[in-house]
Amino acid sequence: MTHFDALETRSADQRAADLARALPEQVARARALPGYAGSLAGVDPAGVTDTAALADLPVLRKSDLGKAQSADAPLGGFTTMAASGFAHVFQSPGPIYEPGGIDHDWWRMGRFLHAAGVGKGDIVQNCFGYHLTPAGMIFENGARAVGAAVLPAGTGQTELQVTAARDIGTTAYAGTPDYLKVILDKADAMGVALKISKAVVGGGALFPSLRQEYADRGIACLQSYATADLGNIAYESAAMEGMIVDEGVIVEIVTPGTGIPVPPGEVGEVIVTTLNPDYPLIRFATGDLSAILPGESPCGRTNLRIKGWMGRADQTTKIKGMFVRPEQVAALVDKHSEIIKARVVASRQGEMDAMTVRIEAAGGDAETYAASVSEVLKLKGTVEVVAPGTLPKDGLVIEDQRSYD
Repeated sequence: MTHFDALETRSADQRAADLARALPEQVARARALPGYAGSLAGVDPAGVTDTAALADLPVLRKSDLGKAQSADAPLGGFTTMAASGFAHVFQSPGPIYEPGGIDHDWWRMGRFLHAAGVGKGDIVQNCFGYHLTPAGMIFENGARAVGAAVLPAGTGQTELQVTAARDIGTTAYAGTPDYLKVILDKADAMGVALKISKAVVGGGALFPSLRQEYADRGIACLQSYATADLGNIAYESAAMEGMIVDEGVIVEIVTPGTGIPVPPGEVGEVIVTTLNPDYPLIRFATGDLSAILPGESPCGRTNLRIKGWMGRADQTTKIKGMFVRPEQVAALVDKHSEIIKARVVASRQGEMDAMTVRIEAAGGDAETYAASVSEVLKLKGTVEVVAPGTLPKDGLVIEDQRSYD
């Protein structure tokens, strides 16, 4: 299969050289916006030419976008155009508003559809929502980029969906992983044979058993990882070995609650910088967990790979009536230079909550750490000092062992 464009097969040196040109321009673009007035004020964009330099910049969280948005600045000052300059404005829970464009592959979803074999001659039944949320338009924009026709179906009215798929000859499905099964089961009940042979899914977990069920029906199902703010972040190819990072974003994996990158292969929070000039999000925290997958995809695409969605990084947990947040655990680690990492464990002792803080360090004073725990976490707990390398490398900084059954 041919690739979507030459960007997908760049050498590491070429990709680094291209990034060294594009990243300073994007940081400069962002620094000029009112939304970044405080966080990037002292940053010299010319010095931000690679991911190592990028890691020194502050993390931007979705809550920061929400706080900055107002009636006078509905997009919070993070875009290079006013809200009226975009083709669409969407709303996420909060509410938080996001812009959208209809320029060629604005969301960069065409790359994923192409990798899934969708293109000219296909009719995509787009079962993502079109109302307020952007998923429907994201996939429609991607279908347009690869030359496929679209049936804008949304969800619901499954019998009508089956009828339409039969009548127009739908060949590809776009939507959440499980809704395709609803359509297929309804078609079986109606005695209708459909021509769907490709599925591009997102917005939920694609379990191996479900993927296999589709394969048994002759449907190749691949998944993407995208958000309302960033568009496409990573996607599967037919090789189905991890998810390939999109060429229009830069992905970092950091310790949850911090902006500090984890070693390759360790689980951490996904931080994304987008090269979209209309909406330059710099080190945007997705709140999702993943890990870098070493090597290159057998499909020939050479960009970084991640293992896919591995849970949520926001591990905020209530213990003894108080919320403990990943940012607090990070502050505890920063308070003592000898601490490598820390993990808060919530458990039950009898009918009472208990908190144990496991501190990975080459020695140190447990009593001093206990005082810092009380000061930073606002709770008292048992402190355990463990040897370097002891704590699991699973991305958890707060582990809740309590049973809620």
